[in-house]
Amino acid sequence: KQMLAAEGLFETSRKRQLPRFPKKVGVVTSPMGAVFHDIRNVMERRYPLAELVLSPTIVQGPEAAPRIVAALELLDREGGCEVIIIGRGGGSMEDLWPFNEEVLARAIYACKTPVVSAVGHETDETIADYVADVRAPTPSAAAELVVPDAYVLRRNLEAVATMMLRLLIDQNSRRRSDLT
Repeated sequence: KQMLAAEGLFETSRKRQLPRFPKKVGVVTSPMGAVFHDIRNVMERRYPLAELVLSPTIVQGPEAAPRIVAALELLDREGGCEVIIIGRGGGSMEDLWPFNEEVLARAIYACKTPVVSAVGHETDETIADYVADVRAPTPSAAAELVVPDAYVLRRNLEAVATMMLRLLIDQNSRRRSDLT
């Protein structure tokens, strides 16, 4: 961790902002666990306009880190995603260890696409969290971070439409008064 920090991989100045209205969101995780299903459910509820793309991989064990890197690089290179969530559910420190591997830290750092780390539960911390552009406390929270809430957007648009209508009515009244 100290070596990667000294090299600048954790620098906040290099972290990118997430797109406001992503059209395509990539997810690097296991297709077997609940993580992808949780992210999909949150996104379908909040912002069904975004396309969700899974780059499946194993997320635990000695082969996990290079496989996660390969899945991440594939999405970054060919997925056409505007943001990528990389994550897994909770577990022991040994279970989460692939997200502490240097090879994954460097792959996240090299990503052209903004990356959200969603590894474990709120209290879990991994090196992937430090390198990623944004850290989410849980995979579901990551989904909430990357897409807006369509209900709030709709409510804001309705408020703007109401304000515009009032302005038009006021302007029309003034013009009638001026004409009179």
